[in-house]
Parts: sequence; C-alpha cells; structure tokens
Amino acid sequence: MIKCHLSRLMGEKRLKISEVARDTGINRGTLTRLYHETAERVDLSTIAALCDYLECSVCELFENVPD
Repeated sequence: MIKCHLSRLMGEKRLKISEVARDTGINRGTLTRLYHETAERVDLSTIAALCDYLECSVCELFENVPD
C-alpha cells in the first residue's frame, strides 16, 4: 500500500487545500483525494508540483507500506 503524507506536510506548514490548489494549479479534487488518501492514481506532473511547492522529496510525500 502507498501512504500519502500530504496532510502531515500541509499541517506542518499550516496550509489549506484551497491555498495549495491556487498556488500550484492542481485540481482541488485531486488534492482532496491525496489529502484523505483515497486517490487511486496520480500524474507525475502533480507529484512534481507538490514536491516543488512543499520543498520535499517524493519519498517524504509517499511511503510504501507493506500490507
């Protein structure tokens, strides 16, 4: 299972989904699904934009957790 740490990273920076959507151009629905860990797939461009915006690496944003 892939765990997304978007909610933790946003919480540490006190960011709201609407702010991230406005600043990155990422669809609010996509961010909401990532935030609540219900996303089934994510575009590489979305991952890159989030990593750039949050100043983090892919492995800080996502984690592979054995089932």
